Amino acid sequence: MSHDHSLNPETMPHEPEKATLEGKNKFIGFWFFLGGETVLFASLFGTYLALHNSTAGGPAGNELFGLELVFVMTILLLTSSLTSVYAIYHMKNNDFGKMTLWFIITIILGFGFVGCELYEFHHYITEYGFTFRSSAFGSAFYALLGFHGGHVTFGLFWMITLLIRNARRGLNLYNAPKFYIWSLYWHFIDVVWVFIFTVVYLMGKVG
Repeated sequence: MSHDHSLNPETMPHEPEKATLEGKNKFIGFWFFLGGETVLFASLFGTYLALHNSTAGGPAGNELFGLELVFVMTILLLTSSLTSVYAIYHMKNNDFGKMTLWFIITIILGFGFVGCELYEFHHYITEYGFTFRSSAFGSAFYALLGFHGGHVTFGLFWMITLLIRNARRGLNLYNAPKFYIWSLYWHFIDVVWVFIFTVVYLMGKVG
């Protein structure tokens, strides 16, 4: 089955991501997926809030967390959300080249975030001996941030795959929904990070 549906400035619909029935179905199905993801993270947040004081005599959040690095991580991830908005703007204007450029910038920012998070984990383990098995607090902390970091990493390789597969195809009504759905996913994990920043780091820093 061919998925050409090529776009050109004269015939491109206003919302290419929803111009076909397949695109609309992907869009609706993805909202169901995000519903399940919301329940998952709500459970992880609930577990963390219940266990964050169970340190078993080990370091607590106000001893561990340094907001300088967390602030850098937050700027990287929120900026990547903005660059993905620029990418979708150019997608809607049928500019595949600029869309690709902004998605590449988004990927670079995303890898910067992952690198900072890995450095953070390494610092906690080597300097404080704070691991997944240290306490209930440690288990809840690494589970929540690990799942989020895993989602970020998955999203990065998802977009890399999309860009490689469609590098020669350009933009069409078949792949436009895929780029758009990815941007929704990316905004979702950015929103989750805002909650992590508030619930884990800010609340943890003030005890």
